[in-house]
Amino acid sequence: MKELPRLYAITDRRKYGKDFLGTLEGILKKGVKMIQLREKDLGGRELYDLAKEVRELTRRYGALLLINERFDVAVAVEADGVHLPEESFPPSVVKKLFPELIVGFSAHSLEAARRAQDEGADFITFGPVFKTSSHPEAKPVGTMELKRVTSEVSLPVYALGGITWDRIKLCYKNGAYGVAGITMFLQDGNEGAHS
Repeated sequence: MKELPRLYAITDRRKYGKDFLGTLEGILKKGVKMIQLREKDLGGRELYDLAKEVRELTRRYGALLLINERFDVAVAVEADGVHLPEESFPPSVVKKLFPELIVGFSAHSLEAARRAQDEGADFITFGPVFKTSSHPEAKPVGTMELKRVTSEVSLPVYALGGITWDRIKLCYKNGAYGVAGITMFLQDGNEGAHS
């Protein structure tokens, strides 16, 4: 598997506004090379149709595309991988069925991060590191816990949750391989310097 990009943008139609693909293209133009299509409210057909368009766009910009949880859709649109929520399929199941897919896993604890590694995941997202508007009810794990997880697992760990451009260095300092998020990529910042 080739080296994973450091910046990982997660989609959210409610935050992207009416021009979903235009907003996504703006993010790709900033140099983001990994996208997770995470539109959990869409049914299979709608998700497939949207994923086909997103696949075309990510190809044009040389970016990886991961589909949230739905490995059937990922395979159907020739996406690069899937991202599994913590309570979803074990990564080993997906790896056994589709060894060519990149498998990401959402971990919210050291135990979950270790489990993801044992199950053969290619990377994990860990968080929320900071307070986040996407999940205001979620208690932040903090940078110390991020550091603990990154020192205990050998997988690339993406810091997630409340990440802003000025917090990226703090995440890297505490062992993060990269950063993932929704809102941060919709804001202006010196993105190109971090990709």
